[in-house]
Amino acid sequence: MYRSHVLVCGGTGCTSSGSEKIIKAFEDEIQATGLTNEVKVIKTGCFGLCALGPVVIIYPEGAFYSRVKPEDIKEIVDEHLLKGRIVKRLLYTETVQEDTVKSLNETDFYKKQKRVALRNCGVINPEDINEYIAYDGYQALGKVLTELSPDDVVDILLRSGLRGRGGAGFPTGKKWAFAKAQPPGQKYVCCNADEGDPGAFMDRSVLEGDPHAVLEAMAIAGYTIGADQGYIYVRAEYPIAVKRLEIAIKQARENGLLGKNILGSGFNFDIELRLGAGAFVCGEETALMTSIEGHRGEPRPRPPFPAVKGLFGRPSILNNVETYANIPQIILKGAEWFASMGTEKSKGTKVFALGGKIHNTGLVEIPMGTTLREIIEEIGGGIPNGKKFKAAQTGGPSGGCIPASLIDTEIDYDNLIAIGSMMGSGGLIVMDEDNCMVDIAKFFLEFTVDESCGKCTPCRIGTKRLYEMLDKITRGQGTLEDLDKMEELCHYIKDNALCGLGQTAPNPVLSTLHYFRDEYLAHVVDKRCPAGVCKHLLSYSIITDKCKGCTLCARVCPVGAISGAVKTPHAIDQTKCIKCGACMEKCKFGAIVKK
Repeated sequence: MYRSHVLVCGGTGCTSSGSEKIIKAFEDEIQATGLTNEVKVIKTGCFGLCALGPVVIIYPEGAFYSRVKPEDIKEIVDEHLLKGRIVKRLLYTETVQEDTVKSLNETDFYKKQKRVALRNCGVINPEDINEYIAYDGYQALGKVLTELSPDDVVDILLRSGLRGRGGAGFPTGKKWAFAKAQPPGQKYVCCNADEGDPGAFMDRSVLEGDPHAVLEAMAIAGYTIGADQGYIYVRAEYPIAVKRLEIAIKQARENGLLGKNILGSGFNFDIELRLGAGAFVCGEETALMTSIEGHRGEPRPRPPFPAVKGLFGRPSILNNVETYANIPQIILKGAEWFASMGTEKSKGTKVFALGGKIHNTGLVEIPMGTTLREIIEEIGGGIPNGKKFKAAQTGGPSGGCIPASLIDTEIDYDNLIAIGSMMGSGGLIVMDEDNCMVDIAKFFLEFTVDESCGKCTPCRIGTKRLYEMLDKITRGQGTLEDLDKMEELCHYIKDNALCGLGQTAPNPVLSTLHYFRDEYLAHVVDKRCPAGVCKHLLSYSIITDKCKGCTLCARVCPVGAISGAVKTPHAIDQTKCIKCGACMEKCKFGAIVKK
């Protein structure tokens, strides 16, 4: 029995910040001080507060140490683990109290969260099946195999209201029921772990922190629809997730939880990994299945839907990582428990990757119906540097931009669609007054153009033409006629693209045209970028009264566009200026302004 447990985040974010060195330093110091039998170091998944990594939590005190460095470890071991004195200078500031440590659940970041899909992330060692089992792991599978019929499982999922967390929000119980209803024979269970949205890392974090939850849920799905084989399609750019999945699958097989005659029930089910090469289109279910089959990842026309004719032409279901992560808890705690959270049409919780212009970058899980304001101002800690909130992008390239005027919108599937966005897989990028919304739309269209599989003309050619018009506008060459053409083209693509990714590609353009049309007009009519982002519409000038003639601006200018004698005001030759901003960045007197 250990008296102290040192939990170190081993997710991708903290690993990139050096958490492996932190773990090694702890192990060395603990051994050197003779605490090996008293203190255990555990590498976990993501705690959520990625902005504060590397993160260390020590129990039983619950001390949350943030931005820990290897050189801090000796002090933590000597003071905290040996002498029982918490090192307050390293604590996450919101947990600091005079005589004790404030619980994480009392902090603004955590107190409005409800962790269901993330329940074990940051809590257990994801590479040890025994720790998962200790937290009720595989009990749901045992209950299904010994107490429930496939119809019972479908009924539980339908009553729970669980909808697919991959973006479309289709009821999970209905999808499973369709596949179950197909004639007996070879069927497949697939998991979409090909998280491709810019700024999204929800599924990766679940796989890194709680891989067995996905394996257990897939086995439950196999039992329900009559499948004996599962595939997890995970992008190769997620090496930590891939490694932990491989370990989890091996451990599950060794413990009789995957393979033949699971738990002596006569039910057979196994899982294999398939690594994706990072194609965004392979997040679409038919393209993903085509890729698993060994072909180029391109979508197929529907119908027939995968539940009828999917992987290898057989009935198949596909859910994403977060959807599966909810299922064991729904089976154990009941449909009513899950349905008690969220809104009338969007039950449960949703995981978001919170990024962009926000204090608390990280992973959050909130009940459906939480307002955007609560996420940004309370959980996210607001906008840095005193800037104003301008917009939030949900749903990645398939979503839309939500303006500040709609910050009190309750986040659920239907509300987001009603205001021109969508849930997507859960990326939430926050923007402030320094972001240009035309440039944002251009960024997402550039991504879509690059990632289009090219199979259908509306997506292959249409998104390219859209991007060209946006580029033209950001260069100051756009016309009012271009705005009308763009809107018309957006609706054409939405109505005619083959798959959901192509159909939703115009959303960033349509939402910014709708909510930020004044910015488009400024670019087109005034040839001005209000946010000062679009390079071709900028000009730099020197304020004569503020310039001290120090010559620093002239020395850093890469094209020699600045001239002037020492101790006399300088000037910028606009015909030579390449608008790189180096002069403004280096000026110590605030004499250079951007217009």
